[in-house]
Amino acid sequence: MRSVTYSMSMSLDGYIVGPDGTFNWTAPDKEVFRFWIDEIREVDVHLMGRRLYETMLYWETADQDPALDAAEREWTALWNPLPKVVFSTTLSEVRGQAARLASGSVAEEIERLRAEPGEGDIAIGGATLAVEAAERGLIDEYRTMVYPVLVGGGTPYFPRHDRRVDLERVETRTFDSGVTYLRHRVVR
Repeated sequence: MRSVTYSMSMSLDGYIVGPDGTFNWTAPDKEVFRFWIDEIREVDVHLMGRRLYETMLYWETADQDPALDAAEREWTALWNPLPKVVFSTTLSEVRGQAARLASGSVAEEIERLRAEPGEGDIAIGGATLAVEAAERGLIDEYRTMVYPVLVGGGTPYFPRHDRRVDLERVETRTFDSGVTYLRHRVVR
């Protein structure tokens, strides 16, 4: 069965978006960007909310920019054909080579995707979707890129649970920039 992974960047105090609604402190350096390129190779489908979808739309046409470097072109070549399922109550259509609006809840989409053949991960991007998936016990791994910054509030990375969730550390990595990658598997 394919794993469901929740992977986002967060501040050291636990937020993916600061109190002002920005996340400009998560801009990856070359080393972190290379890591994300390697990570996306393991993904078969990406579930995302409207805000992340709108942020990532940039990459749909970025390859037309002659100023892109080789790593950015590589990311674009991987990201654009990747199937994306967008969850939104305000959008009536989505753009992009491989994007579609979700037809059901996060749980229904994950169940449908797990029933399909495939070996890559089902990635979740966005705190709102992660809350719904976590409440139903659907997240198999948390993959967190922790930035050395305190933003003081905003949208938390981890959903509030009414139950304890035990995790097993799978991997850690520290980058030269001070960013730390933490990968934990949910103990079942």
